[in-house]
Amino acid sequence: MTDHVDLAAAYAARPEGGANLPAARKPRSKPQSKAERRAETTEQILDAAEYLFSRHGLYGVTLKDVAKRVGVHHTLLNYYFDDKQKLFDAVFARRAAVTNERRMKALDDYERANAGNLTVEGALHTFLDTDLDLYINGGEGWRNYGALASQVANTPQWGAEMMDEHFDPVVLRLIDIINRALPEADKVDVFWGYHFVTGALMLTLARTGRIDKLSGGLCNSEDFVAVKERMATFMAAGFNAICTPKNTGSAAD
Repeated sequence: MTDHVDLAAAYAARPEGGANLPAARKPRSKPQSKAERRAETTEQILDAAEYLFSRHGLYGVTLKDVAKRVGVHHTLLNYYFDDKQKLFDAVFARRAAVTNERRMKALDDYERANAGNLTVEGALHTFLDTDLDLYINGGEGWRNYGALASQVANTPQWGAEMMDEHFDPVVLRLIDIINRALPEADKVDVFWGYHFVTGALMLTLARTGRIDKLSGGLCNSEDFVAVKERMATFMAAGFNAICTPKNTGSAAD
């Protein structure tokens, strides 16, 4: 059966870090090997499942639905994945590996370039913008993944565990940088600040269309460029507001 770690690693190693899915298959000069055919079919299954899961969730999709979208008999899927849960896990892990690697490297580069001059806004731009670039430039596949991640993050029964497994290292790396940028801050406030950041990010990735209606068309929930221009700056101001040490002493009469 498919090994989830190998799938994610292979996807991350693709050109441009897996950000872009091929628009069309190129003609081949020689027949595919068995391994190549298996890899291509696996990718088609993952793409189809990602699309469906992003719209209907884990429980709203069957293996037959995925097989129908791929254009194969549903028994073939059992050759690649034991069950729907393993397929879902593989779909989620595939792009999580890419975004984690990119953000971790970006945070490392930011810290090296700004040693002694770390800022909340700089750290947030690095963390958020690196991820938003995938949704801006990576095609519909990445946007489907964003919507799926939003669903997972807001599923109380098992979503937190899944997010912890895949994203804790890079999130804690960001929080460490923010703690050092705000050495006087109460760590409780820093963690709440991150909680508010990730909430806004997940709502944005969900692309519900609500802001489109509220704004009368002035804003578009698909416009990740507009989000990138504003989110880190907005969130940095919030961090600085709640993390500034409060003067609790009373003034003398």
